[in-house]
Amino acid sequence: MELIKNLEWRYATKKFDPEKKIGTYELDKLKRAIQLSVSSYGLQFYKVLIIEDLEIRKQLKPVSWDQNQITDASHLFVFCNYNKVKKEDIDAFIRLTANTRNIDYNDLRGYGDFIETKLNEKTKAQLTNWLERQPYLALSTLLMACAELGIDACPMEGFEPEKYNEILGLKEKGLNACVIASVGYRHESDRSQHLSKVRKPMNLLFEEIKQIQTELLLV
Repeated sequence: MELIKNLEWRYATKKFDPEKKIGTYELDKLKRAIQLSVSSYGLQFYKVLIIEDLEIRKQLKPVSWDQNQITDASHLFVFCNYNKVKKEDIDAFIRLTANTRNIDYNDLRGYGDFIETKLNEKTKAQLTNWLERQPYLALSTLLMACAELGIDACPMEGFEPEKYNEILGLKEKGLNACVIASVGYRHESDRSQHLSKVRKPMNLLFEEIKQIQTELLLV
């Protein structure tokens, strides 16, 4: 299974080689992988900013705990969640589904109403939490795609979302910087690449619940 091999190879890269850049072909593959990522109800209530511009990343570095990955990596992926759920966004998804699958829009309106009802059942805090979890699904897909392509990545929560929102003008777009990932190629001097991967042993991480066969006793 190549996926296991690729996941064993990857690690959270601490030091990138600023001279090595991701090519257009590889970048398109990463974008396609994210596009195909799973999301709740298939809504994809997030947007991904891919920042190559070094000057912008220099502005973001001080509000990213001054971590060098921000500027040394080839690109910075900023995963942004929607700040709120709008009826028109759900309707746009239903229309896209209808057009993509050649289905009458009216035949899918019930599904749209169902989604809206379920989301309206959430409290404001629950909905915010739900929206902020969505980009992590896409982030996971990015990391696996990077590993398959032999591209290094470092997922990061060490940044100030409000400052990102301000610098990138996200609030005006109804977006919030949720999680980021530096993507590029490891520097040969990054010692982290030689460290053994630390993971919980299988017997502690997993608990299998198997069906218990019982016999019906007739008295």
